[in-house]
Amino acid sequence: MNTLIIYASIHHKNTEKIAKEIGNVLSAKVVSFSDVKKEELEEIELVGFGSGVYLSKFHKGLINLVENLPKVDKKKAFIFSTSGMKKNIILNRSHAHMEKILEKKGFELMGDFNCLGYDTYGPIKYIGGVNKGRPSKKDIEAAKSFAEKLIENV
Repeated sequence: MNTLIIYASIHHKNTEKIAKEIGNVLSAKVVSFSDVKKEELEEIELVGFGSGVYLSKFHKGLINLVENLPKVDKKKAFIFSTSGMKKNIILNRSHAHMEKILEKKGFELMGDFNCLGYDTYGPIKYIGGVNKGRPSKKDIEAAKSFAEKLIENV
């Protein structure tokens, strides 16, 4: 299956690590949102969109990219993220916001994935951050398992 993974990973490369692991399982091309060419999406059968969660939202650059994509007809997609906190109401909103944008563009969503990532945003940098060592080996295995389930369901 022809797959592309587009990600935003700015501070500690947490999301980039997850993107590459999912990409390995899916034999996908993995590219930063700032380097993707919109015409690359034409031949793609499955697209992954991933980001760190910044103030309860996916990265603004990734959101802008998706909002400026042409409409598609039921192209399959999934989303993934890393964040400083476990999946909760705020994080669910960030995923729901991206899902809504993708659905409006005509994508068929196949699932989502989240794991903790090392975070030093704002005042928590003064205590050395949170979630050191994340994403962990266990997180990476969970991401691989998510990718394997995508293969089964696509």
